[in-house]
Amino acid sequence: MHATQIILKPLITEKSMWESESRNRYHFEVHPKANKEMIRRAVQELYKVRVTRVATQNRLGKYRRTRFGPAKTRDWKKAVVELHPDDRIDLF
Repeated sequence: MHATQIILKPLITEKSMWESESRNRYHFEVHPKANKEMIRRAVQELYKVRVTRVATQNRLGKYRRTRFGPAKTRDWKKAVVELHPDDRIDLF
């Protein structure tokens, strides 16, 4: 897979912005079949930074009520990437 197929989008939340400023960790939505090494190489290629650690989570979709009956949002995978102390990613 190409790097742009692995990293789908950065996650911009209050918690992710706080972690990026204080702990140099960045959150991304990634392809569900991507492993930690693929994510590490994709972030290094796209953002030209050095990655020290990658943590992943498989997030389950939630059940919602719709007018057509119950439905489930999609499952997705989240990656938390920690960078070398000298590197930064400018998301804005």
